Parts: sequence; C-alpha cells; structure tokens
Amino acid sequence: MNFKRYAIYYLPEPGPLTEFAAAWLGWDAASGQDMTHPCIDGLPLPVEHITDTPRKYGLHATIKPPFRLAPGTTENALNDALAAFCADQPAVTLNGLELAQLGRFLALRPEGDETALNALAASAVRILDAFRAPLSEAELTRRRTANLSPEQDALLLQWGYPYVMDSFRFHITLTGKLPKAQARQTAQVLKPHLAPLLPQPFRIATLSLMGEADDGRFHLIARHELTG
Repeated sequence: MNFKRYAIYYLPEPGPLTEFAAAWLGWDAASGQDMTHPCIDGLPLPVEHITDTPRKYGLHATIKPPFRLAPGTTENALNDALAAFCADQPAVTLNGLELAQLGRFLALRPEGDETALNALAASAVRILDAFRAPLSEAELTRRRTANLSPEQDALLLQWGYPYVMDSFRFHITLTGKLPKAQARQTAQVLKPHLAPLLPQPFRIATLSLMGEADDGRFHLIARHELTG
C-alpha cells in the first residue's frame, strides 16, 4: 500500500482495552479493518458521530505527528531509523491511565510523572525529523487557524507541528470535539465501561510506524519494541 503521510504513534498493545476502544472508534489501525461500534445507552449522540473525527487515526497517542516524506527518503529508511531509535530508548512506566476531558474532547491520559514520556516524544520528534518534508504554505496557513501562541507558532515552523516539545501532552483520543455538556455526559456514560479495562501500571513498551492511505485512514506498518 502506498501512503501519503507517515507518523510515529503509540498503539496500545492488543488486549481488552484495545478491543473495546477500537470498536468504540470504529477503526482498527493495527488490522486495517472497520469495527462494529458497541451499543451503549445514554450517550448524547450516536457513537459514530462522537467518534467521527478521531476514527481515521485509530486508537493511538501521537508521538511524532503526521508528515510527508522528505525528498530522497523512503518508507524503508524511515522504518529502519525508527527501529534503531527504539533500540536506544527504554520503555516508560507510569502509574496508570485515566479518562479525562480535555476542553471539548475526551481522551485517556497517563497518571504519574510524565518526564520520561515527554523526553521520549521530544527525542522522536528531533531525531527522526530528517525524514519530514517542510510544510507547504497551505499547510502552515491551515495550522495557524488554531490561534497558536507565539511559542506554538515557533514550534510549528521548526518541527512542522505546534504541539510538540514543551507543548506536548500525551493523550489517547476517544472523541471529536463536543459541546462541553455533551462531553461531560459522554464521559459519565463511558467511564464505567472503560474503568475495568484501564491498566495499572501503564507501560509504553513499543512505538509504531503508521501510514496514511489515500482515504485518510491510518494503518500500522511496523511496531518496534523500546529496548534501550
């Protein structure tokens, strides 16, 4: 399969949480398959509407945001570089995961000290940046519609994305943007389904190379263990 963009994501390992959350989103990026949404009563909107925006990415946390390949680079070379990077980096263990409302959307957020996790993400952004093509003027313009701070705009220019380095916040997205009252209601309904599935502790032991197909869906290309 030919991909138009690539990204480095954390994909939760296979298990009950991944099975439930991939079905919740309606897309399994690891298998490249559509999933049947679960039937959950009490939601303010149908599941397919709540999850429409994050569905194409699959169940993931962004480490290095999507980018086009730089001229002269290849998918194989990027994958080799990611494998070498992961062989140098240790796994990261946090206390657990919790369901959180981040403004108008819901996500799973880590509990505990995120220093090592933030350092891992910053290193991935920096070390693999030679594979990223510069943003086009249209891409820059589109990103700047988000009312970025001067610091975020500087990050956008340097790294191709405004929410990296000091602006990075690890999260596994579960919904698109909702009115805040609907986000709160969705969280109340979703929490009892998720609570028994959330890991304690939460260990990040792999990073994954992802590819974006022509339809916008992201697919797993390769998963690499953090063995440093």
